[in-house]
Amino acid sequence: MSKAFVLLALFGVVLGVVGAILAVSSSPEEDAFAGARVPPPVHGDFDNPRRHIRESDSAEQNPLAAETMYRDMLETLVAGYARNGIAPALVYSSWQRFNTAPYPSATHGRRLVSNYVNALGAAEYGRFEQAGAMPVGTVIAKDSFVVTEEGRRAAGPLFVMEKMAEGFNEVSGNWRYTMILPDGSLFGVTKGPGAEKVEFCIGCHLAREASDHLYFVPPALRPGG
Repeated sequence: MSKAFVLLALFGVVLGVVGAILAVSSSPEEDAFAGARVPPPVHGDFDNPRRHIRESDSAEQNPLAAETMYRDMLETLVAGYARNGIAPALVYSSWQRFNTAPYPSATHGRRLVSNYVNALGAAEYGRFEQAGAMPVGTVIAKDSFVVTEEGRRAAGPLFVMEKMAEGFNEVSGNWRYTMILPDGSLFGVTKGPGAEKVEFCIGCHLAREASDHLYFVPPALRPGG
C-alpha cells in the first residue's frame, strides 16, 4: 500500500469526523436559547392547564441583583420572543416600564417579571390602583426569567394582555391574553390558536375585575416609589 494512498485515506476520515461534528453542532443563535427549551410553564394537562407551573427552586433576589441580571439577559429575552413575529414581542422593550427592578410574581410561577405598557395605555396604567378602565388598544407585556437556588438563570415566557373592543370577550373584560415561550413559540392566545391553554389567565385576572382585571407592580418598585 503506497504512502500516498494511506494519507488520502486518513484525510477522508478527518473530513468525515469534521462533517459529523458540524452536523450535530447548533448555531450560536440556537445555543443562546438552549436553556429556554423547557417544559411549558403551566400546571396540569398540557392542553388544559390550570395555572402556571411554579418554579419550586427559585431563589430570592434583592432588587439590585435582579435588575443587574435582567439587564444582562434582556437582549436574549427580546430576541427569543421576537422569533414569534407578533408586534408586541418585537417592540415591547421600547415601551414605558413600570418597575425599577424585576419582582417575583407568584401568579406567574414565582418568576421575576417586568411590566411594560404601550403609549396608548401608559398614562392610565401609571395611576395604578386609581386607574380606571384601560383604553381600547392598550397592550401590557410582562417578560420573565428565573434564578434557581443553584444560580442557574433561565428565560421565562412573555405574557401579553391586549385590550380589545367591546364585545370581544365579556368574561375577560375584553382582554386578549397571549403567552409566548422563550424560544418564540406561541403557547396560546385568547380566541386563537391554543385558546384553551390560556383560559386560566382569564380566571386569575377575573379576581381583579374591579380594577379592570389588572394586577399592579409592588409599590416599593414603582418609579418614584
